[in-house]
Amino acid sequence: MKYGNLILEKKEYVFLKRLLNVSGYYKDENTKESLKKLSTEMTVARICDNDEMPDDVIRFNSVVTVKSGTWENQFQLVIPTERDIAANKISILAPMGAAVMGYAQGDSVIWKFPNGSKELLITSVQQAEKPIDIDVLL
Repeated sequence: MKYGNLILEKKEYVFLKRLLNVSGYYKDENTKESLKKLSTEMTVARICDNDEMPDDVIRFNSVVTVKSGTWENQFQLVIPTERDIAANKISILAPMGAAVMGYAQGDSVIWKFPNGSKELLITSVQQAEKPIDIDVLL
């Protein structure tokens, strides 16, 4: 891991904690397991002010490219209400979203998905021109 632990922006961390607190009702075991792992990783995450956030760290609205073997996927990590699979917008509460939040470009992540564990290499992170308005969400 490039920075040693997850790196999360302070307000996004608070919002994510709130999401995780109300998301324990998923029936899908894989989703539950993914969210539990993210929650555990958050206990040792480095929390930063917005102006201290490295540009290569995945956060809300980041556009991320991941690769596993010959498979490659690009998506935008979004809040649950903005998810849209057809537009490649993945919710933070989806296993893929939970897998990459707070990681940086160049990191490898091993995460359990419905079809088994996969190692994901984060090959690109682009920050959105317009970040989420976290103050409205809090």
